[in-house]
Amino acid sequence: MWLIIYYLITNLKYKFIYLLALKANCITNITEKMTKADIVKNISDQTGMDKTDVQMIAEKFMDEIKSSLRNDNNVYLRGFGSFIIKTRAEKTGRNISKNTAVIIPAHNIPAFKPSKTFAKSVKQNVPVS
Repeated sequence: MWLIIYYLITNLKYKFIYLLALKANCITNITEKMTKADIVKNISDQTGMDKTDVQMIAEKFMDEIKSSLRNDNNVYLRGFGSFIIKTRAEKTGRNISKNTAVIIPAHNIPAFKPSKTFAKSVKQNVPVS
């Protein structure tokens, strides 16, 4: 019984220390995610525009990028980065369950390449976890 009580106390102690470190922002390997809804809310709050208008603009912006890439046109946004089309060469893969070789044909994929200034600012401001 003492072993169970000791385990519970130690386990709670570590959870408490973890929560304190989390609150003090000492733990850096937990990343927060930003969704499209968060972006729309932030822009709406900062500009005073209606959320539905900001949502429509964000959707049209993404649709325009997708449309350009579908038409084989890269999109360059100075100071932010480029949405480009990368060509992947044909390669041989493996189907592990059947133990056979599979040929993966050449194909194009969309990719994002950040600008030098954007990449530099991320390197300087985001700690390595």
